[in-house]
Amino acid sequence: MRMHHVNHMKLAGLLLLGVLVTGCASHEPSPYSGIDSSLEMRPNKQDNTGRTPFKYSTSVNWHKYDQIMLEPVVIYSGADAQFSGLERKDKTVLANDMTVKFSEALGQHFRFTATPGRGTLRIRLTLTGAETTVAGLSTFSRFDIGMGSYNLVQAARDREGTFTGSVSYVVEIYDASTSQLLESYVSRQYPKSMT
Repeated sequence: MRMHHVNHMKLAGLLLLGVLVTGCASHEPSPYSGIDSSLEMRPNKQDNTGRTPFKYSTSVNWHKYDQIMLEPVVIYSGADAQFSGLERKDKTVLANDMTVKFSEALGQHFRFTATPGRGTLRIRLTLTGAETTVAGLSTFSRFDIGMGSYNLVQAARDREGTFTGSVSYVVEIYDASTSQLLESYVSRQYPKSMT
């Protein structure tokens, strides 16, 4: 009988460990199975911060692009989505905020167009997860296209940040005239809360 009790304790311990490992893993960024470019992305060995854990890139002459097509932000609904307790309306607010912030930042460097053509990039953004510890949402800090890093917010100047936690999203960058994937990556941002 004692041996039976020990075996049950071992089994319970293994089950608890499995639940804990699964719970921790569910909040780590991943390449996301439902994202078109996920099969191309690999662990990003150049990133030691954890902010861009997966990436795919090709050799691209980024200087030949001066126009951009920005698709509306998509809210990812795959089984591996990482929204920790966020309601649908909050996800929508966050996706809309992403669209505005990315548009503002990109508009400073590219001309927007609705027509695919030479010298045009098409960017697809997918909101894949968010963890929040305070009610409300704020903004993102930066994103990268090729050689350039673009600030989405100037340290939340003139605005109080109310979001603490993290936001995960995927950026996919295509040549709009050929639909060739040029770069994609998973990004995890930690917006700063301003006091």
